Amino acid sequence: MKGTLKLTADRIYNGKGEVMEDQFLVLDADGIIKDIQPLPVETDNTIQNFDGILTPGFINTHCHLELSHMKGLVPTGTGLVEFIKEVVTRRNAEEEIIQDAIFKADREMHDNGIVAVGDISNITDSFECKSRSSVKYITFVEMFDFRQEEDAEKTFNQYFKVYQQLEKYRLEGTIVPHAPYSVSRKLFQLINEFNKEIDCTISIHNMETQGENDMFLYNTGEMISFFENFGISTHEFHGISKSAIHYAMQNMDSNKRTLFVHNTLCKKEDISAAIEWNDRVYWASCPSANLYIENRLPNYRLFADAGAKMTIGTDSLTSNWSLSILEEMKIIHRFQSFVKFEDLIQWACYNGACALGLESKMGSIEIGKKPGINLLTSQSAGKPEHLGADVQVKKMI
Repeated sequence: MKGTLKLTADRIYNGKGEVMEDQFLVLDADGIIKDIQPLPVETDNTIQNFDGILTPGFINTHCHLELSHMKGLVPTGTGLVEFIKEVVTRRNAEEEIIQDAIFKADREMHDNGIVAVGDISNITDSFECKSRSSVKYITFVEMFDFRQEEDAEKTFNQYFKVYQQLEKYRLEGTIVPHAPYSVSRKLFQLINEFNKEIDCTISIHNMETQGENDMFLYNTGEMISFFENFGISTHEFHGISKSAIHYAMQNMDSNKRTLFVHNTLCKKEDISAAIEWNDRVYWASCPSANLYIENRLPNYRLFADAGAKMTIGTDSLTSNWSLSILEEMKIIHRFQSFVKFEDLIQWACYNGACALGLESKMGSIEIGKKPGINLLTSQSAGKPEHLGADVQVKKMI
Protein backbone atom coordinates (compact mmCIF):
# COMPACT_ATOMS: atom_id res chain seq x y z
CA MET A 1 0.00 0.00 0.00
CA LYS A 2 1.55 3.28 -1.13
CA GLY A 3 2.47 5.60 1.70
CA THR A 4 1.68 3.01 4.37
CA LEU A 5 2.98 3.63 7.89
CA LYS A 6 3.34 0.76 10.37
CA LEU A 7 3.70 1.61 14.06
CA THR A 8 3.98 -0.25 17.32
CA ALA A 9 5.31 0.32 20.85
CA ASP A 10 5.64 -1.45 24.19
CA ARG A 11 1.91 -0.93 24.67
CA ILE A 12 -0.88 0.68 22.70
CA TYR A 13 -3.80 2.28 24.55
CA ASN A 14 -6.83 2.39 22.30
CA GLY A 15 -8.43 5.37 24.07
CA LYS A 16 -11.44 3.40 25.31
CA GLY A 17 -9.86 1.87 28.40
CA GLU A 18 -8.18 -1.09 26.68
CA VAL A 19 -4.49 -1.95 26.30
CA MET A 20 -3.22 -3.57 23.11
CA GLU A 21 0.03 -5.51 23.29
CA ASP A 22 1.99 -7.31 20.58
CA GLN A 23 0.05 -5.57 17.83
CA PHE A 24 0.89 -2.94 15.24
CA LEU A 25 -1.07 -0.26 13.45
CA VAL A 26 -1.26 0.19 9.71
CA LEU A 27 -2.01 3.77 8.66
CA ASP A 28 -2.28 5.33 5.23
CA ALA A 29 -0.64 8.57 4.15
CA ASP A 30 -3.60 10.57 5.47
CA GLY A 31 -3.33 9.04 8.95
CA ILE A 32 -6.38 6.79 8.63
CA ILE A 33 -6.04 3.45 10.42
CA LYS A 34 -6.39 0.79 7.73
CA ASP A 35 -5.63 -2.27 9.85
CA ILE A 36 -4.55 -3.52 13.28
CA GLN A 37 -2.54 -6.75 13.20
CA PRO A 38 -0.64 -9.07 15.57
CA LEU A 39 3.11 -8.55 15.52
CA PRO A 40 4.78 -11.16 13.31
CA VAL A 41 7.06 -13.76 14.84
CA GLU A 42 9.80 -12.86 12.38
CA THR A 43 11.35 -9.40 12.50
CA ASP A 44 9.68 -7.03 10.08
CA ASN A 45 11.83 -3.98 9.38
CA THR A 46 8.87 -2.13 7.84
CA ILE A 47 7.29 -1.85 11.33
CA GLN A 48 8.56 1.08 13.40
CA ASN A 49 8.85 -0.08 17.01
CA PHE A 50 9.07 2.56 19.77
CA ASP A 51 9.92 2.46 23.44
CA GLY A 52 6.94 3.84 25.33
CA ILE A 53 3.22 3.77 24.61
CA LEU A 54 1.03 4.85 21.74
CA THR A 55 -2.29 6.60 22.31
CA PRO A 56 -4.84 8.38 20.15
CA GLY A 57 -4.46 12.12 19.72
CA PHE A 58 -5.74 14.13 22.68
CA ILE A 59 -9.02 16.06 22.74
CA ASN A 60 -9.02 19.39 24.58
CA THR A 61 -12.66 19.97 25.45
CA HIS A 62 -12.26 23.47 26.88
CA CYS A 63 -10.03 26.32 25.78
CA HIS A 64 -10.19 30.09 25.18
CA LEU A 65 -7.74 30.49 22.31
CA GLU A 66 -8.62 34.18 21.90
CA LEU A 67 -7.18 34.95 25.36
CA SER A 68 -3.73 33.51 24.61
CA HIS A 69 -2.08 36.96 24.65
CA MET A 70 -2.90 37.29 28.36
CA LYS A 71 -0.43 34.64 29.48
CA GLY A 72 1.20 35.73 32.73
CA LEU A 73 -0.87 38.93 33.05
CA VAL A 74 -3.25 37.68 35.73
CA PRO A 75 -1.78 36.59 39.08
CA THR A 76 -2.53 33.15 40.49
CA GLY A 77 -4.75 32.39 43.46
CA THR A 78 -7.01 35.41 43.15
CA GLY A 79 -10.29 33.48 43.13
CA LEU A 80 -12.75 33.53 40.25
CA VAL A 81 -14.32 36.93 40.91
CA GLU A 82 -10.99 38.78 40.89
CA PHE A 83 -9.87 36.69 37.91
CA ILE A 84 -12.93 37.79 35.91
CA LYS A 85 -12.23 41.42 36.79
CA GLU A 86 -8.68 41.06 35.49
CA VAL A 87 -9.81 39.46 32.23
CA VAL A 88 -12.51 42.08 31.62
CA THR A 89 -10.20 45.03 32.26
CA ARG A 90 -6.98 43.72 30.69
CA ARG A 91 -7.93 41.67 27.63
CA ASN A 92 -7.51 44.49 25.09
CA ALA A 93 -4.20 44.58 23.22
CA GLU A 94 -2.75 45.42 19.81
CA GLU A 95 -4.08 43.16 17.05
CA GLU A 96 -0.61 41.98 16.07
CA ILE A 97 0.10 40.85 19.64
CA ILE A 98 -3.24 39.04 19.89
CA GLN A 99 -2.82 37.21 16.59
CA ASP A 100 0.77 36.22 17.26
CA ALA A 101 -0.21 34.70 20.61
CA ILE A 102 -3.18 32.84 19.10
CA PHE A 103 -1.10 31.24 16.35
CA LYS A 104 1.62 30.26 18.84
CA ALA A 105 -0.95 28.70 21.18
CA ASP A 106 -2.48 26.72 18.32
CA ARG A 107 0.97 25.41 17.38
CA GLU A 108 1.65 24.54 21.03
CA MET A 109 -1.51 22.42 21.18
CA HIS A 110 -0.62 20.72 17.90
CA ASP A 111 2.89 19.91 19.10
CA ASN A 112 1.49 18.58 22.38
CA GLY A 113 -0.56 15.97 20.54
CA ILE A 114 -3.93 17.72 20.70
CA VAL A 115 -6.02 16.95 17.60
CA ALA A 116 -9.34 18.61 18.48
CA VAL A 117 -10.45 21.49 20.70
CA GLY A 118 -13.74 22.74 22.09
CA ASP A 119 -12.93 26.44 21.95
CA ILE A 120 -14.82 29.34 23.53
CA SER A 121 -15.19 32.50 21.45
CA ASN A 122 -16.72 35.81 22.49
CA ILE A 123 -15.29 37.58 19.44
CA THR A 124 -13.80 36.54 16.09
CA ASP A 125 -10.10 37.03 16.90
CA SER A 126 -9.26 33.32 16.74
CA PHE A 127 -11.24 32.47 13.59
CA GLU A 128 -8.46 33.08 11.06
CA CYS A 129 -6.05 30.83 12.96
CA LYS A 130 -8.63 28.10 13.47
CA SER A 131 -9.52 28.12 9.77
CA ARG A 132 -5.87 27.46 8.86
CA SER A 133 -5.02 25.00 11.62
CA SER A 134 -4.54 21.25 11.31
CA VAL A 135 -6.23 20.99 14.72
CA LYS A 136 -9.99 20.39 14.54
CA TYR A 137 -11.94 23.14 16.32
CA ILE A 138 -15.52 23.13 17.53
CA THR A 139 -16.27 26.77 18.34
CA PHE A 140 -18.65 27.66 21.15
CA VAL A 141 -19.84 31.24 20.62
CA GLU A 142 -20.51 32.16 24.19
CA MET A 143 -23.28 34.50 25.35
CA PHE A 144 -23.91 36.29 28.64
CA ASP A 145 -26.21 39.14 29.70
CA PHE A 146 -25.39 39.10 33.44
CA ARG A 147 -28.96 37.89 34.08
CA GLN A 148 -30.50 41.13 32.81
CA GLU A 149 -33.71 39.90 31.16
CA GLU A 150 -34.26 43.19 29.34
CA ASP A 151 -30.86 42.82 27.63
CA ALA A 152 -31.36 39.22 26.47
CA GLU A 153 -32.43 39.88 22.87
CA LYS A 154 -29.82 42.60 22.37
CA THR A 155 -27.15 40.26 23.74
CA PHE A 156 -28.27 37.38 21.54
CA ASN A 157 -28.20 39.55 18.43
CA GLN A 158 -24.75 40.89 19.33
CA TYR A 159 -23.19 37.44 19.64
CA PHE A 160 -25.19 36.04 16.75
CA LYS A 161 -23.11 38.31 14.51
CA VAL A 162 -20.02 36.54 15.83
CA TYR A 163 -21.64 33.17 15.13
CA GLN A 164 -22.43 34.18 11.56
CA GLN A 165 -18.72 34.67 10.88
CA LEU A 166 -18.09 30.94 11.42
CA GLU A 167 -19.46 30.19 7.96
CA LYS A 168 -17.09 32.69 6.35
CA TYR A 169 -14.15 30.84 7.88
CA ARG A 170 -15.69 27.39 7.29
CA LEU A 171 -15.66 26.58 10.99
CA GLU A 172 -18.00 24.32 12.93
CA GLY A 173 -19.67 25.68 16.03
CA THR A 174 -22.76 26.72 17.86
CA ILE A 175 -24.14 29.23 20.36
CA VAL A 176 -23.82 28.46 24.07
CA PRO A 177 -24.46 30.09 27.48
CA HIS A 178 -21.48 31.29 29.49
CA ALA A 179 -22.37 30.24 33.06
CA PRO A 180 -25.39 29.96 35.35
CA TYR A 181 -24.49 33.19 37.17
CA SER A 182 -24.24 35.23 33.95
CA VAL A 183 -27.20 34.11 31.80
CA SER A 184 -30.83 35.13 32.27
CA ARG A 185 -33.73 32.75 31.76
CA LYS A 186 -34.72 34.73 28.68
CA LEU A 187 -31.28 34.38 27.10
CA PHE A 188 -31.30 30.65 27.87
CA GLN A 189 -34.63 30.44 26.01
CA LEU A 190 -33.24 32.22 22.96
CA ILE A 191 -30.19 29.95 22.88
CA ASN A 192 -32.36 26.84 23.26
CA GLU A 193 -34.66 27.92 20.46
CA PHE A 194 -31.76 28.57 18.11
CA ASN A 195 -30.17 25.17 18.78
CA LYS A 196 -33.45 23.24 18.79
CA GLU A 197 -32.98 21.50 15.44
CA ILE A 198 -29.18 21.36 15.51
CA ASP A 199 -27.10 18.34 16.51
CA CYS A 200 -24.55 20.07 18.71
CA THR A 201 -22.82 20.20 22.06
CA ILE A 202 -23.82 22.87 24.57
CA SER A 203 -20.93 23.95 26.77
CA ILE A 204 -21.36 25.91 30.00
CA HIS A 205 -18.99 26.91 32.81
CA ASN A 206 -20.21 25.44 36.07
CA MET A 207 -19.61 25.82 39.80
CA GLU A 208 -16.07 27.17 39.91
CA THR A 209 -16.38 29.19 43.10
CA GLN A 210 -18.42 29.29 46.30
CA GLY A 211 -19.74 32.74 45.41
CA GLU A 212 -21.55 31.22 42.44
CA ASN A 213 -23.38 28.76 44.67
CA ASP A 214 -24.12 31.44 47.29
CA MET A 215 -25.89 33.45 44.61
CA PHE A 216 -28.35 30.65 43.92
CA LEU A 217 -28.60 29.22 47.40
CA TYR A 218 -29.00 32.44 49.37
CA ASN A 219 -28.94 35.34 46.88
CA THR A 220 -25.85 36.69 48.65
CA GLY A 221 -22.08 36.43 48.38
CA GLU A 222 -19.15 37.81 46.42
CA MET A 223 -20.74 37.22 43.02
CA ILE A 224 -23.63 39.49 43.97
CA SER A 225 -21.15 42.10 45.18
CA PHE A 226 -19.19 41.74 41.92
CA PHE A 227 -22.30 42.53 39.87
CA GLU A 228 -23.19 45.51 42.03
CA ASN A 229 -19.65 46.92 41.87
CA PHE A 230 -19.90 46.88 38.08
CA GLY A 231 -23.24 48.68 38.22
CA ILE A 232 -25.23 45.59 37.22
CA SER A 233 -28.66 45.39 38.81
CA THR A 234 -29.34 42.46 41.13
CA HIS A 235 -32.80 43.70 42.11
CA GLU A 236 -34.62 40.95 40.21
CA PHE A 237 -32.32 38.14 41.33
CA HIS A 238 -33.87 35.37 43.39
CA GLY A 239 -32.22 32.41 45.07
CA ILE A 240 -33.48 28.92 44.24
CA SER A 241 -32.20 27.21 47.42
CA LYS A 242 -30.12 24.90 45.24
CA SER A 243 -26.63 25.00 43.77
CA ALA A 244 -25.85 26.75 40.49
CA ILE A 245 -26.03 23.66 38.29
CA HIS A 246 -29.73 23.30 39.13
CA TYR A 247 -30.45 26.76 37.70
CA ALA A 248 -28.62 25.68 34.55
CA MET A 249 -30.62 22.46 34.28
CA GLN A 250 -33.88 24.35 34.81
CA ASN A 251 -33.11 26.46 31.76
CA MET A 252 -31.16 24.22 29.38
CA ASP A 253 -32.40 21.65 26.86
CA SER A 254 -32.05 18.17 28.36
CA ASN A 255 -32.09 16.65 24.88
CA LYS A 256 -28.77 18.23 23.95
CA ARG A 257 -25.32 16.80 24.45
CA THR A 258 -24.12 18.95 27.37
CA LEU A 259 -20.62 19.75 28.57
CA PHE A 260 -20.32 21.13 32.10
CA VAL A 261 -16.93 22.82 32.53
CA HIS A 262 -14.77 23.03 35.70
CA ASN A 263 -17.32 21.64 38.23
CA THR A 264 -14.91 22.34 41.07
CA LEU A 265 -17.56 22.48 43.77
CA CYS A 266 -19.86 19.74 42.49
CA LYS A 267 -21.17 17.41 45.17
CA LYS A 268 -22.56 13.91 44.86
CA GLU A 269 -26.14 15.14 44.59
CA ASP A 270 -25.24 17.67 41.87
CA ILE A 271 -23.60 15.01 39.74
CA SER A 272 -26.38 12.45 40.14
CA ALA A 273 -29.04 15.09 39.41
CA ALA A 274 -27.31 16.08 36.17
CA ILE A 275 -26.87 12.50 35.02
CA GLU A 276 -30.55 11.83 35.72
CA TRP A 277 -31.49 15.05 33.89
CA ASN A 278 -29.61 14.11 30.72
CA ASP A 279 -27.87 10.87 29.79
CA ARG A 280 -25.57 12.78 27.41
CA VAL A 281 -23.88 14.89 30.08
CA TYR A 282 -20.09 15.22 29.96
CA TRP A 283 -17.81 16.88 32.49
CA ALA A 284 -14.74 18.88 31.46
CA SER A 285 -12.06 19.17 34.11
CA CYS A 286 -9.32 21.80 33.77
CA PRO A 287 -7.15 21.06 36.81
CA SER A 288 -4.33 23.52 36.05
CA ALA A 289 -6.83 26.37 35.73
CA ASN A 290 -8.60 25.30 38.92
CA LEU A 291 -5.31 25.50 40.79
CA TYR A 292 -4.31 28.72 39.04
CA ILE A 293 -7.51 30.58 39.90
CA GLU A 294 -8.98 28.98 43.03
CA ASN A 295 -6.14 26.74 44.28
CA ARG A 296 -8.49 23.76 44.51
CA LEU A 297 -9.51 20.73 42.47
CA PRO A 298 -12.78 18.87 41.99
CA ASN A 299 -13.26 15.69 44.00
CA TYR A 300 -12.76 13.20 41.18
CA ARG A 301 -13.84 10.35 43.43
CA LEU A 302 -17.41 11.65 43.35
CA PHE A 303 -17.44 11.65 39.56
CA ALA A 304 -15.86 8.21 39.35
CA ASP A 305 -18.35 6.71 41.80
CA ALA A 306 -21.24 8.19 39.78
CA GLY A 307 -19.93 6.78 36.50
CA ALA A 308 -19.67 10.32 35.11
CA LYS A 309 -18.26 10.76 31.61
CA MET A 310 -15.16 12.84 32.28
CA THR A 311 -13.13 14.86 29.77
CA ILE A 312 -10.07 17.11 30.07
CA GLY A 313 -9.54 20.74 29.08
CA THR A 314 -6.72 23.22 29.39
CA ASP A 315 -8.68 26.48 29.71
CA SER A 316 -6.72 29.46 28.37
CA LEU A 317 -3.16 30.65 28.81
CA THR A 318 -4.65 33.38 31.00
CA SER A 319 -5.24 30.70 33.64
CA ASN A 320 -2.62 28.13 32.75
CA TRP A 321 1.13 27.79 32.26
CA SER A 322 0.80 25.68 29.10
CA LEU A 323 -1.73 24.07 26.76
CA SER A 324 -1.01 20.39 27.30
CA ILE A 325 -3.47 17.61 28.02
CA LEU A 326 -0.56 15.46 29.22
CA GLU A 327 0.29 18.06 31.88
CA GLU A 328 -3.36 18.10 33.00
CA MET A 329 -3.25 14.31 33.34
CA LYS A 330 -0.10 14.59 35.46
CA ILE A 331 -1.83 17.00 37.85
CA ILE A 332 -4.82 14.71 38.30
CA HIS A 333 -2.48 11.77 38.90
CA ARG A 334 -0.34 13.76 41.35
CA PHE A 335 -3.19 14.95 43.55
CA GLN A 336 -5.76 12.16 43.15
CA SER A 337 -3.72 9.14 42.13
CA PHE A 338 -6.58 6.66 42.48
CA VAL A 339 -7.63 7.62 38.93
CA LYS A 340 -6.18 4.90 36.71
CA PHE A 341 -3.95 5.76 33.78
CA GLU A 342 -6.21 3.99 31.28
CA ASP A 343 -9.13 6.03 32.61
CA LEU A 344 -7.20 9.27 32.15
CA ILE A 345 -6.44 8.25 28.57
CA GLN A 346 -10.15 7.62 28.00
CA TRP A 347 -10.99 11.04 29.48
CA ALA A 348 -8.36 12.66 27.25
CA CYS A 349 -9.32 10.80 24.09
CA TYR A 350 -12.58 8.93 23.53
CA ASN A 351 -14.72 10.76 26.10
CA GLY A 352 -13.49 14.08 24.78
CA ALA A 353 -14.34 13.08 21.21
CA CYS A 354 -17.82 11.99 22.31
CA ALA A 355 -18.37 15.26 24.16
CA LEU A 356 -17.63 17.22 20.98
CA GLY A 357 -19.54 14.86 18.69
CA LEU A 358 -16.36 13.66 16.97
CA GLU A 359 -16.24 10.03 18.09
CA SER A 360 -16.89 8.63 14.59
CA LYS A 361 -13.66 10.24 13.36
CA MET A 362 -11.21 10.33 16.28
CA GLY A 363 -10.77 9.64 19.97
CA SER A 364 -9.88 5.95 19.72
CA ILE A 365 -7.61 3.62 17.81
CA GLU A 366 -10.00 1.77 15.54
CA ILE A 367 -9.96 0.79 11.88
CA GLY A 368 -11.39 3.54 9.69
CA LYS A 369 -10.67 6.40 12.10
CA LYS A 370 -8.12 9.19 11.82
CA PRO A 371 -7.42 9.80 15.51
CA GLY A 372 -3.86 11.07 15.35
CA ILE A 373 -1.22 9.01 17.15
CA ASN A 374 0.82 10.15 20.15
CA LEU A 375 3.90 8.54 21.64
CA LEU A 376 4.39 8.88 25.41
CA THR A 377 7.89 8.21 26.70
CA SER A 378 9.65 8.34 30.05
CA GLN A 379 13.30 9.31 30.37
CA SER A 380 13.72 7.51 33.70
CA ALA A 381 13.31 3.85 34.64
CA GLY A 382 9.62 4.41 35.36
CA LYS A 383 6.89 3.61 32.87
CA PRO A 384 5.02 6.44 31.13
CA GLU A 385 1.92 5.22 32.95
CA HIS A 386 3.40 6.55 36.19
CA LEU A 387 3.01 10.07 34.75
CA GLY A 388 6.21 11.34 36.30
CA ALA A 389 7.49 14.83 35.56
CA ASP A 390 9.78 13.44 32.86
CA VAL A 391 7.02 11.87 30.75
CA GLN A 392 6.83 13.54 27.36
CA VAL A 393 4.47 13.41 24.40
CA LYS A 394 5.49 13.34 20.76
CA LYS A 395 2.94 13.69 17.99
CA MET A 396 3.60 10.83 15.55
CA ILE A 397 0.92 11.58 12.96
